[in-house]
Amino acid sequence: MIWLLFIASAAVIVVAGTKLSHYGDQIADLTGLGRLWIGVVLMAAATSLPEVFTTISAGLMSAPDLAAGDLFGAGLSNMLTLGLIDLLHRNKRVWQQAAFEHTLVASLAMVLTGLAAFFVLFQFQVEHAGIGLGSLLLLLLYVLGMRLVFRQEDVKRLQREKERVAEAEAVRKDAHVARRAALRRASIGFAAAALALLAAAPFLAYSAREISESTGISGMFIGTSLVAITTSLPELVTSLAAVRLGAFDLAVGNLFGSNAFNMAAFAFADMAYREGPLLSSVSSAHALTALWSILLMNVGLMGIIYRVEQRYLLIEPDSMVMILGYVLGLWLLFQ
Repeated sequence: MIWLLFIASAAVIVVAGTKLSHYGDQIADLTGLGRLWIGVVLMAAATSLPEVFTTISAGLMSAPDLAAGDLFGAGLSNMLTLGLIDLLHRNKRVWQQAAFEHTLVASLAMVLTGLAAFFVLFQFQVEHAGIGLGSLLLLLLYVLGMRLVFRQEDVKRLQREKERVAEAEAVRKDAHVARRAALRRASIGFAAAALALLAAAPFLAYSAREISESTGISGMFIGTSLVAITTSLPELVTSLAAVRLGAFDLAVGNLFGSNAFNMAAFAFADMAYREGPLLSSVSSAHALTALWSILLMNVGLMGIIYRVEQRYLLIEPDSMVMILGYVLGLWLLFQ
């Protein structure tokens, strides 16, 4: 019965998360934002809502290892997705078609993940307003990092606005009315999908904890593998759809942006966890997940930078390295 509850809640999260991404993409398109900014901020936040709601539910249930395992494990799962979309799209490397600006987002994600591992290992007991110092710092740095990304994209945004101003007045008025109606529909769909995620997340967290207790497998491993993979499925579905459409910046930005956003989400989980700072209450083994996630993100970062025409097998960043690295990381955690 508990497995049926887990599967049912996971199915709701996948469907709702996918719809959320679809409507989020529509909202971003109607507002004229660029693909990199859409992927890094709007899509990353939208597809990460399953992780956020699930970790908040785990925090409320006083299951800190399950909460931390989901957020750290999502970083591994997103890099697995990055490897899969590059492996499946063999016409030309997905990583090499992504904009160089993704290196800034990837670097931010690695810095935040490394800091989270630092706070897990050193276990600072300082907190403010019921939130641990480490979680507050991660949230603050995420906001500042997104400000840098926004400033980087600001020039392109201004250029797109100039192009829209150059359109005919009559066309602009008709398009404005149509955009407002479409934006209203997309916003309603976005809110409905978010509510579905909010309703399903507690059941996923509860069933995961019961599975952990009934099988004797640690909550850390269940969170890092089973729960993290399930809550990361919206990122997988969205990224695959984006690659099919040729929106490579949207796909890559979504994955690296989700990794950065998930580290900021520790603040929300910390608010729900009332037994002290969350990062100081979890197993130190989560640091292994964090550091392994950083290694895989480095492989993806090198893949974006590496743009030579001639291919040399076994001596360059490759999707198979990412996929095998994910499997090896889970094996190490299980051991």
